[in-house]
Amino acid sequence: MARRGVSIIGIGSTPFTVMKERSIKDMATDACNQAILEAGVDRKMIQALYVGNYIGGILEGQETIAPLIANSLGLNPDIPCTKVEGACSSAGIALRQGYLLIAAGVYDLVLVAGVEKMTSASTEKVTMALSAGMDPETDRLTGLTFPGFFAQVARRHIKEYGTKIEHLAMVSVQNHANSVSNPRARFREPTTLEQVLNSRPICDPLKLFDCCPISDGAAAAVLCAADRAHEFTKTPIDIVGSGQATGPSCLYDHEDLTTLPATIRAAHQAYTESGLKPQDIDVVELHNCFTIAEIVDSEDLGFFPKGRGGFAVEEGLTAVDGKVPINPSGGLIAKGHPVGATGLGQLYEVVRQLRGDHENQVQNAEIGLVHNMGGSGTICTVHIVKRRG
Repeated sequence: MARRGVSIIGIGSTPFTVMKERSIKDMATDACNQAILEAGVDRKMIQALYVGNYIGGILEGQETIAPLIANSLGLNPDIPCTKVEGACSSAGIALRQGYLLIAAGVYDLVLVAGVEKMTSASTEKVTMALSAGMDPETDRLTGLTFPGFFAQVARRHIKEYGTKIEHLAMVSVQNHANSVSNPRARFREPTTLEQVLNSRPICDPLKLFDCCPISDGAAAAVLCAADRAHEFTKTPIDIVGSGQATGPSCLYDHEDLTTLPATIRAAHQAYTESGLKPQDIDVVELHNCFTIAEIVDSEDLGFFPKGRGGFAVEEGLTAVDGKVPINPSGGLIAKGHPVGATGLGQLYEVVRQLRGDHENQVQNAEIGLVHNMGGSGTICTVHIVKRRG
């Protein structure tokens, strides 16, 4: 079936940091207002709202967030307002829902957002809430946590491919270096290899600086039918490929712990739809909830051969001026990870890169990829976006 083109005409984002005084509704309203104002659309023209949120019900006691945000924004009360949840992929799924509805011709203008508030809760409560993304009859029953899962991924990758602990640390060092210039990032101080290697153990071999920080934040985008984008902006960014897939729901179902099949499947869908290949991508924001995740993701997305992701970091290939610039924003490791907002936060960064006005600009970036993963590789969305020539 032929699809209409879909463009991004406005984006907005709060910082990803500690904002204990701000509510979920307040943060989301802020990011959405930024996107609407930048798009230059009358908010009454928006035909649907999709909001990604993962654990607002558990941490904030707030489930029905989409209509609250719509009312706060003053959107038309006749439109559908829907919250979507897919663990840490929640915002990526909201983006894909908006994309599909415009591509199918149902709507012309859709607002998509993601939001999460995490820092007001204790570490124990946040850990419990995040574990809702695991199967309660298998992984969660055994007491497995996400650091525990990715620690096993790291151990297997080290054993199979000779990846070094230092490679994981280099991922953290690079992300912290990138975040220094990003005003939206939670951590804006550089770190050293020694600091990462000597940071507090979390789950061997992962240390504190191998793990992303909990954060508060929201991000949003206004999507428009591509043939109408010129009515609102001179710099539309087109979504040329979109994919969503699932993977194993528990650890023992993974045939190979060094790969996450949902990423491979979602990326294949996005590459196929766009007609592009990994070597065509100029800038990448991928889901590095842990340092080993960045290494595995970079391989699963096709940027490096299996087992070479860590060595690619060591060789400078993933640096801002490298062959495949990965996470110029600082990624989840340094920018922060408000789980329900991350996918659209990644999109915000890539759109800024393609417009040429990012604080940590990749030279001549025209095509970007956004990879948003949820759970222990259970859910994944991949979007490929392109600057219109």
